[in-house]
Amino acid sequence: MKAQQPVNNNWLELLQFPLQGRSQKPRQKGLTMILDKGLGVEETRELLQTAGTFIDMIKLGFGTSALYPQKVLDEKIDLARNYGIDIYPGGTFLEIALLQHKLKEFLKMAKTMGYTAIEVSDGTASIPPEVRASAVAQAADLGFKVLTEIGKKNPLDWVPVEKSLEQIHADLKNGASNIIVEGRESGMNTGLYDREGHLDRNHVNLMLSAVDKPERLIWEAPLKEQQQAFILEYGPDINMGNIPPFEVIALEALRVGLRSDTLRSVL
Repeated sequence: MKAQQPVNNNWLELLQFPLQGRSQKPRQKGLTMILDKGLGVEETRELLQTAGTFIDMIKLGFGTSALYPQKVLDEKIDLARNYGIDIYPGGTFLEIALLQHKLKEFLKMAKTMGYTAIEVSDGTASIPPEVRASAVAQAADLGFKVLTEIGKKNPLDWVPVEKSLEQIHADLKNGASNIIVEGRESGMNTGLYDREGHLDRNHVNLMLSAVDKPERLIWEAPLKEQQQAFILEYGPDINMGNIPPFEVIALEALRVGLRSDTLRSVL
């Protein structure tokens, strides 16, 4: 993958970003992961032309990878790689492969298709710890960037924070690059957010205590209020995921203080 240059814009010769500290690509922190639920090739191309500098990962949500015509899927993967962006199928898709005892074949096909990352999760299915550990290790051995996800999609399957902390340690030990903290597409009623979508800072701080580097964690934050809360509390270089594709530039404006919500913190 090629590294992408910073944005060339005449305004930046005159003005500075009010909120400083934003990392440029290639970066290990301040990652933005978008949730792609069905963009076409031209939509993807236009998105990357406009905002590719601000996107680090594209997740083809849940099992949508299996619903594109193969030519379309191949083009989307190639576009992401050409912009230096990691692209991967959603964790639910891998859960299906595990349930059907096709993990090895799944990983081999993902590699052949050109995916650069893999998400290992048990957000819906119950997967034994040894199977999860094996999935992480096998994906890492094949050269994938391995992302794992902590948390359940159904609020009734709530997982105690202590158990999540244990899982973070285990995943990192087994070869995961980053841990995604479940926030769902809705951003509501998860361990990370209450029923109204408000951020539970105690939950965040407990998660941060489990890692040596904050950038190992990616926080799913689909709502603007959540993105704002993370930036104001933890700075512009906090990793965030499940960002709607056409909200990427709006999020970047938050990160650098070009929106009133974060400009106020500078004032």
